Amino acid sequence: MKHFILTGITLLFCLFGHAQVDSMQLMMDQMAAEEAKSAAPDYVRATFKTTRVINFPSCETIGKKMLDFRINHRFGELNTGVKNAFGLDGPAGIRLGLDYGVTDWMTVGIGRSSFEKLIDGAVKVRVLRQTTDGKMPLSVTYQGTMNYTVQDDPNRNATGVDRYQYATSRMSYSNSLTLSRKFSENFSLQINAFHVHYNLVERASDKNDMIAVGISGRYKLTKRLALTFEYARRVNKYTERFDDFYDPMGIGIDIETGGHVFQLHFTNAYGVNEAQFVPYTRANPFDGGIRFGFNISRVFTTGHHGEGSTW
Repeated sequence: MKHFILTGITLLFCLFGHAQVDSMQLMMDQMAAEEAKSAAPDYVRATFKTTRVINFPSCETIGKKMLDFRINHRFGELNTGVKNAFGLDGPAGIRLGLDYGVTDWMTVGIGRSSFEKLIDGAVKVRVLRQTTDGKMPLSVTYQGTMNYTVQDDPNRNATGVDRYQYATSRMSYSNSLTLSRKFSENFSLQINAFHVHYNLVERASDKNDMIAVGISGRYKLTKRLALTFEYARRVNKYTERFDDFYDPMGIGIDIETGGHVFQLHFTNAYGVNEAQFVPYTRANPFDGGIRFGFNISRVFTTGHHGEGSTW
């Protein structure tokens, strides 16, 4: 009987000790998790409200497992006069696009533009992200785009030569780098650097690569209303017809309504793709070559709402 009592007491002590060890381990795990959470950087959010300022890429990416359906629409030029309803009768340029958040820091997208019948695929990556403590003062984002036109050569019947006889001749590429900073709750500014490459150019004297540097920004007027602007300066003289084209620019308003963001703007750019508006904007903004346009962004949540999401 004495041995039985001693064995029972020993078992109770063992169980109690094991429970204490589990409790201590749980406490240590909770402390480690809280410490890791407190050590994680607190990122600045909503530097811009969507992935585009107007035409220019912003620093923002789509949250993980989120889908952004975008409609970009450009009317005709205001200087076409009252008979053309100051451009509302067209010709209009339209792009439909889908962007998907693979992670909180990487977005992939596809799109189709009516202008030049351009199909594009893009990858956008957050390289650095601004933090609230100032240890990282800037956000840096890279976007690479590959384009493929499915239009026919309009001069093929006249010249007897198809400039698109090779598939590679239909391809162009663009790279953009944005350096952004949210200076206050209301004001954000970014520097844009563009590089555009065409496999095939129109003239033998034309260069295949075009470079531009721009600036764009956002000022929040109210909780759901913000003023936006953008301007890019073309750097290299890539064609003898350089003066026939103009620097792309625009000014607009963002309107936030739940899962939608409406962007209303005026711009001299007709094409929405960087390979179009950076080197080949034909409208003179100081001669009425301005187009009214709009972008619509509708975000769908397909899974986990990522921490890096703008929305």
